[in-house]
Amino acid sequence: MAGPDRFLSRLLWFTLAAALLLTIWHALPRIEYWLAPEQALPRTVSARGDLAADEKATIELFENARDSVVFITTRAQVRDFWTRNVFTVPRGTGSGFIWDDAGHVVTNFHVIENASEASVKLADGRSYRAFLIGVSPAHDIAVLRIGVGFKRPPPVHLGTSTDLKVGQKVFAIGNPFGLDWTLTSGIVSALDRSLGGDNGNTIEHLIQTDAAINPGNSGGPLLDSAGRLIGINTAIYSPSGTSAGIGFAVPVDTVNRVVPQLIAGGRYIRPALGIEADESLNTRLKRILGVEGVVILRVVPGSAAAAAGLTGATLSPDGGIVAGDIITAVDGQPVDSLARLLGRLDERRVGETVRLKVLRSGREVEVAVALQPGV
Repeated sequence: MAGPDRFLSRLLWFTLAAALLLTIWHALPRIEYWLAPEQALPRTVSARGDLAADEKATIELFENARDSVVFITTRAQVRDFWTRNVFTVPRGTGSGFIWDDAGHVVTNFHVIENASEASVKLADGRSYRAFLIGVSPAHDIAVLRIGVGFKRPPPVHLGTSTDLKVGQKVFAIGNPFGLDWTLTSGIVSALDRSLGGDNGNTIEHLIQTDAAINPGNSGGPLLDSAGRLIGINTAIYSPSGTSAGIGFAVPVDTVNRVVPQLIAGGRYIRPALGIEADESLNTRLKRILGVEGVVILRVVPGSAAAAAGLTGATLSPDGGIVAGDIITAVDGQPVDSLARLLGRLDERRVGETVRLKVLRSGREVEVAVALQPGV
């Protein structure tokens, strides 16, 4: 019996020893806390050193451009169903930027669309009621004006979008979700994108960027690394409605062409040929005819197209459409849709002459047309 008793005794002592060690192990942090000296003073801050060169450049860019960016809030007029009283309610927020020393503010058309009033808040906290000067829904551009009597904010520095390269750095400043004067950065992801809007207009030549753009950024400036305006942040592609790394900006060359007309006359007059065409019908006709281009449905009498000898479609005896001239290129640049044709013409000015490549009776001909004012 001595053998089993000795084994049980050893097992008991081993178990007690293991339990004691486990208890001490769990109690070590508390014992260390009791024995350690009290640390009630702030820790010493480690020296950071100089900022990196690219960080300094980004900080300088933001500080130089911040005062040129504004925060826009809009209100909509509504009527109470029961009392018939009319009052205004908040509609939304957006961004914009100072265009010139006269107090003109450029933003997106969709920022102020359906609003009855808008106010502009400057970076120094001052707010002003804004007056609508003009809009171009086709470009999603609107111009407002504020009356700043003193300490006028500087206009944003103007750049160009003709020499942009995919991969170059860009910076967006705006007010996403009402969080004012937010800076995000990224690169030019692609160029010459097209985007259809809710109003049926297709905006051409857009800059695509992965700089974070969210609701409230609309209308704010997209800047290059020199702090120059290269576009207006206008839209995002996102199923969730927030930034998914695909944002779009109206190029500054378009802005610099449209805004002066809006300031001068309140609207943008598009260069036109004097023809009639329909996008949905054109899509079906291209499929039937097996061609890429824009089928002219009708030439307006007395128009520039009529003077150049362009011809429209006709009806066959059985009620079908017999194609006349089909525009396939403008100044050597191919067009495969009505939206692309309008985009190509929009790069020109009224009075300028464009050379159209036209498919006529199965053969290609070139026709020169002097652009006229559109409607």
